[in-house]
Amino acid sequence: MSKFGAYLKSKSFRNNLLMAIVTVIAVVLIAFFSLGYYTRHGSGIPVPKLKGLTIDKAMDILKEQGFGYKIDSVYVQDVAPGTIVEQDPDPGTNVKENRVIYLTMVTLQAPNVALPDLEQSNYREAIATISNYGLKVGDTTYRSDIARDRILEVRFGGQVIKPGTKIPKGSRIDLVLGDGEGASEVEIPELVNLDLDAARFAIKGAGLTVGIITYQGTITDSTNVVVVSQYPMKTDSLSKTSIGTRINLTVSQGTKTDAAPPAN
Repeated sequence: MSKFGAYLKSKSFRNNLLMAIVTVIAVVLIAFFSLGYYTRHGSGIPVPKLKGLTIDKAMDILKEQGFGYKIDSVYVQDVAPGTIVEQDPDPGTNVKENRVIYLTMVTLQAPNVALPDLEQSNYREAIATISNYGLKVGDTTYRSDIARDRILEVRFGGQVIKPGTKIPKGSRIDLVLGDGEGASEVEIPELVNLDLDAARFAIKGAGLTVGIITYQGTITDSTNVVVVSQYPMKTDSLSKTSIGTRINLTVSQGTKTDAAPPAN
C-alpha cells in the first residue's frame, strides 16, 4: 500500500479533516451573524400609514419619525387636491431609520383638456363624449330649434366656448339644447367670397350641414381658399331651406376680397 493511502487511513488525517470542516463551519457562522448584525437584520422602524392623509400631515409624521420623503403628483378626479393616494414602501413595512418614503399626491391643479366638438351631436352622444374627456355636464337650457336635444352651444363660466378650447379637466360645462319646437326652415347664408373655414362656421351656425366641397383650379395652399359658388344659394325666389340641408361649396385658390363700391 502506498504511503498516501496509508496517510488517508491514519488518525492524523481524520483529525486534520475534522478540524478543516469545523473551521469552515465556524467561518460561515461568523460571517452570517456578523452580516446580520451589520445590516440590523430583522430590526427597523415600521412605515406609518399615509394614504388618505393630506400632504402636510404626512410630511409632519415622516419628519417626526425620522424618515425622508420624495413626492410625485397625479391628477385624480373627485379626490381632494393634496391627498396622498400611493406610498412606497407599504404601511407596516420595517425599514431602516432615515429611509426615503415615496409619496404620490393628488395635484393641486388639474391639467387642461381640449373641448371636443359637441355641436350637432345629440344629448346622449354628448354625455358620453364629455365623460371620456374627463369633463362634467353642468346646467342644460333649451332654445328654439327643430331638432330635439341637439347641442346648439357649449358654455363655460357663462361664456360660449368652441371646440379645441382648453379648460381644466373635471370642469363642468353648460349645454344649450334644441327644444324640438323651432322653425323647420332657416335663412340660407351667403357664403361666396368667404374663406373655407368661415363658410363652414356660417353653415353650422345656421343649423345646416357642410356638403360636398369641390376644389376648382390648381390648389397650392389648402389653408388659403375661398368660396366661389354654393348650392343652394340665396336668391330672390329662394331665401330659406330646411334645417340640416347640405350646402355644397366650390372653392378656389386665393384670399378673401371685398367688392369695390360702384363709381358715382
